Amino acid sequence: MNFAFSDEQEQLREFVRSFLDDKSPEAAVREQMETDRGYDSDVWSQMAEQMGLQAIAIPEEYGGQGFGFVELIVVLEEMGRSLLCAPFFSSVVLAANTLLLSGDEAAKQTHLPGIASGETIATLALTEENGRWDEAGVTMTATAAGDGWTLDGTKSYVLDGHTADLILVAARTDKGVSLFSVGSGADGLTRTSLSTMDQTRKQAKLDFAGVTADLVGTEGEGWPVIERVLDLAAVALAAEQVGGAQKCLDMSVEYAKVRVQFGRPIGSFQAIKHKCADMLLEVESAKSAAYYAGWCAAEMNDELPQVASLAKSYCSEAYFHASAENIQIHGGIGFTWEHPAHLYFKRAKSSELMFGDPTYHRELLAQRIGI
Repeated sequence: MNFAFSDEQEQLREFVRSFLDDKSPEAAVREQMETDRGYDSDVWSQMAEQMGLQAIAIPEEYGGQGFGFVELIVVLEEMGRSLLCAPFFSSVVLAANTLLLSGDEAAKQTHLPGIASGETIATLALTEENGRWDEAGVTMTATAAGDGWTLDGTKSYVLDGHTADLILVAARTDKGVSLFSVGSGADGLTRTSLSTMDQTRKQAKLDFAGVTADLVGTEGEGWPVIERVLDLAAVALAAEQVGGAQKCLDMSVEYAKVRVQFGRPIGSFQAIKHKCADMLLEVESAKSAAYYAGWCAAEMNDELPQVASLAKSYCSEAYFHASAENIQIHGGIGFTWEHPAHLYFKRAKSSELMFGDPTYHRELLAQRIGI
């Protein structure tokens, strides 16, 4: 079987890279990460209207373009390469997939067209202050109130939670973990931006005090949906990590060619050669893991749970190692605030921890394959 990207997918990569080179250069990243919103609304609109990126993996019947997960990971890899500051991951990967997998046709018809058009910024509020990504970590309560529900509790580390128009919330009812939708202006909802190490990806704490919510899907059957969404999110993040790792490798090799020390380029020194060679091996291996996981996600086959954890654990470590070595190869300048190396280092570390660190996913992988 041929796992190479098609000509159309490679063309998509070229279009997205060209767009991001223009709209998300280092200067734009630095500017947006200092703002409260964390992204440029004009660029977000252009992504939707000119490129159709928010709609890429949403079925046509809900206003999307109807492409698959492979096209999505191509886009995410390029976004990881450019450190795009935008609520794309939260809206397109987390929220849209939660709606698509929920089985709630009314919710899909209501919310997906807005996500596809870029008009609705959405997110998934799952993790609480315990920092857990498993079912037992969901302790927020949902109480039936007439024809609807009310939510009480706190969600932490919610991607773009302070700017999202639509929040999909995991809460526990008498029947188990269930999914609910909440609007940004709901009474009793307090949103607080969190101070994060990686300023290019905004997070928030959401406090719910008797917040009115609508049930999404079937009561008590939310966790199987969330579990599959977390697998897809792990694959998507692995693709993003591959893009960042490749950029770190490119930066290192380019600098090794032009930086002269003791009368010769530092790339001619054996220690630098070995660092670059090790980075290349890890980046290429990470690509193999992420691309295969992306194919499994597109096919929604039985291998997805295993390869999602495999890709997330390997790509996390590959990206973090590449970002750290990039700083070392650049030497003194690599440690400064003015150089972009630290931006990739911080993104690599935050991505390593998101949805569970490598140790967590290796343990999960062991459980899933029965060892």
